Amino acid sequence: MSAAVTSVDVAIVGGGMVGASLALALRGADLNVALIEGFAPDAAAQPSFDERTTAIGNGSRAVFEALGVWPQMAAEAGIIRAIHVSDAGRFGFARLIAGDLDLDAFGCVLPNRVIGRALWDALAHAPRLTTFMPARPVDVQAGIERASLEVERADGSRATVRAALLVAADGAQSALRAALGLPSHVEDYGQVAVVANVAAQRPHDGTAYERFTPVGPLALLPLADGSYTVVWARTPEDAALAREMPAAEFLAQLQQRFGWRAGRFVRVGKRASYPLALTRSDATHGARLVLIGNAAQSLHPVAGQGFNLGLRDAATLAEVLVDARREGADIGGEAVLARFAAARAADRRGVTEFTDRLVKLFRDDRPGVGALRDLALLLFDLSPQAKRALSRVSWGFAGRLPRLARGLDVHGGAGTALR
Repeated sequence: MSAAVTSVDVAIVGGGMVGASLALALRGADLNVALIEGFAPDAAAQPSFDERTTAIGNGSRAVFEALGVWPQMAAEAGIIRAIHVSDAGRFGFARLIAGDLDLDAFGCVLPNRVIGRALWDALAHAPRLTTFMPARPVDVQAGIERASLEVERADGSRATVRAALLVAADGAQSALRAALGLPSHVEDYGQVAVVANVAAQRPHDGTAYERFTPVGPLALLPLADGSYTVVWARTPEDAALAREMPAAEFLAQLQQRFGWRAGRFVRVGKRASYPLALTRSDATHGARLVLIGNAAQSLHPVAGQGFNLGLRDAATLAEVLVDARREGADIGGEAVLARFAAARAADRRGVTEFTDRLVKLFRDDRPGVGALRDLALLLFDLSPQAKRALSRVSWGFAGRLPRLARGLDVHGGAGTALR
């Protein structure tokens, strides 16, 4: 029996935080959308909505507010009111305080499951959305006028989705990107991030810590309940040991590496880990295909910018597609996809290079580099202008902010289309 055929304007492969945000941004558009996701949002195996946390910049919060989902997230957001950066075992440090820069906060920290629940609860009411979940793509063809995607459901049944545009939002190992022949390059940092929630004797004061150690950066991010999320980059061998060692030993090692600035660590939750690498696609669009989020670029978590960058991808793509439909243009045509690529190029390049250089700068152990690095940190700490410039990174590194990040809906006003 032939597979059922569903025809839509946009088919999004990947219903994690970036893909679901794009689908929600298109909710009020004159577009039919299909969303293909391999796991149910509340499934234990769902990798996008597990117990890990994500740092949300001010621009991303504005997007969620514009999409109407921020109220469902706000109660579980840990607010970042200060940032403390230090070089372990050396004299360099810098501190940023939001109030000193006329900001309420630099952003917040949210459990991934909270973000996922809010997005998918809102998607349940999207009128022109068809979901295939759990399902996976098994064959894809990009034609001149349409693309065709065959998906297989968990029960083995198959369906065909035809769309003017395919969106790859399926992560750094994007199957859709590979299937359509867009190559990517991976630079392995030789590190594995160990992630866990840790409680200290005293609740935090809203400070996020980034401490650079000889084996990799160690971040403590404030959570809503007064505890911290720890993201600790270690060698693969050390990371494997850290995941399995007794809790008391893990806390003792963490205390030794981080110090006492946050107080005594007294409890640690379930530990997880994932390898750290920089993955970049050679091209961010192809025939009837566009890449967003980690499918286009997957970053080291050192500056907490990966999801924020991907969310701006989604917000900008939604805007470009809405404008193209209003203009009567082919939403999956080269001209529209090139418009999107141009709108995102500066931000993508700036954030990717900033993150990569930061990782490599603090791993550089050549004679004299450490002293120069620490001097630069101290000079930064003395410069209000430099701090103000860095604080704006949470809104985007460069280029025009998407409408959603400016408090507008995705349609904007007459004459505001991206050019």
